[in-house]
Amino acid sequence: MRYLILALFFLMAGIAYVQRAAISVPASQVASDLQITHFEESMGFVQSAWYLGYALLQIPAGRLADRWGCRRSIVLYCLLWSLATATTGFGSGLWSLSGSWFLMGALQAGAFPCAALAIAQIFPVSERARASGILAAGMTVGAAAAPAIVARLLGVLQPAATSTGFFVWQLSLFLMAVPGILWCFLFVGLVPESKLPVRPSAQSTLPFRLMLRRMLASKSLALLCAQQFLRAAGMVFFVSWFPSFLQKTRSVDLKTSADLSSWVGIGGVIGSLTGGLASDLLLQLTGNRRLARQGLAVSGMLLCSLLMLASMKVADIRIAIFLITAGVFCATFGGVSGYTVAIEFGGQQTATVFSMMNMVGNFGAMLFPLVSGWLTARFNNWNLMILLFAGIMAVDAVCWAMLNPRTQLFPDPPEDS
Repeated sequence: MRYLILALFFLMAGIAYVQRAAISVPASQVASDLQITHFEESMGFVQSAWYLGYALLQIPAGRLADRWGCRRSIVLYCLLWSLATATTGFGSGLWSLSGSWFLMGALQAGAFPCAALAIAQIFPVSERARASGILAAGMTVGAAAAPAIVARLLGVLQPAATSTGFFVWQLSLFLMAVPGILWCFLFVGLVPESKLPVRPSAQSTLPFRLMLRRMLASKSLALLCAQQFLRAAGMVFFVSWFPSFLQKTRSVDLKTSADLSSWVGIGGVIGSLTGGLASDLLLQLTGNRRLARQGLAVSGMLLCSLLMLASMKVADIRIAIFLITAGVFCATFGGVSGYTVAIEFGGQQTATVFSMMNMVGNFGAMLFPLVSGWLTARFNNWNLMILLFAGIMAVDAVCWAMLNPRTQLFPDPPEDS
């Protein structure tokens, strides 16, 4: 049953990431149709609004998951964010579009805290990295498939848009709400309450004020949040500006940029799956948790930074995409450790601790589209995005090297209690 639950969360992650890409792929069309000027800054603002909402609601969503249990919480969240995806299709200008996209992000905030809580409940320590890797693979599958799915959906819907008077990207948003709603019914039908009950420890949750004080005083949590801030800021490049980056720097059309983005995403999928397996295997072989978790992360982030810099020196687009794909593989191979360490470190308040980390991470994700869009417009150089990305990943490796939590922040009760 636990792998069925994990498979459902894998599917949910993929759906969520496809929905996130509904604005980024047709960004130029959206700006043109709504007569939004200053493309880079304006659409960077819209994409950053999503991450702001996602970041701000992380802790409330995680806290609710710890109290309600992940089963009830995830169904509520998924239903509401899917409806918000459809509502975004009614955006009529920069501010209404940004507001709707902010709301969608806010409602999706509880998705992965719920998934992390489920992993903590149903998987032993020796299997949590591979479970985290499978969950992360769901995200990267969604991120990899999203550009191609959205681009093809836009093409299929064009005749309907012409006949109905809607913009084609609006119809795409309406349709993208459907898989999330169907997933809710599937999850409720396949997973009984008894398989993901509200944990006994959640009934005696510490007052939030005391929890927050303990979290803010933790140096380990500060470093865990810092690595997530940097990694999320860097990796959001591939679900926000990357298709436009390829169009501008490699002179490819929308469909080709979407296909190339998907190939890069495949590297992320393989990295997530193999990174989780390698981490658990290394832990079993050495018994050294720091080497198995943080060691892989340091190596992955450093290699990613170097490969991205190398891609800038290559004129052949196929070789450049290969190097970028290898870099994404390395980042996700090591990045699985972020979820695994948060799950192990959080103890009986896994969802809340995970939410704190994810909240900080998504402030980073919120800032990258905005900052990189501004830099590109200011200096008229799209390659600055790669330089910014490489620098971020190098600093992320330093944070991982310093991170070494020795005990749980909120210890689980003894097994015999």
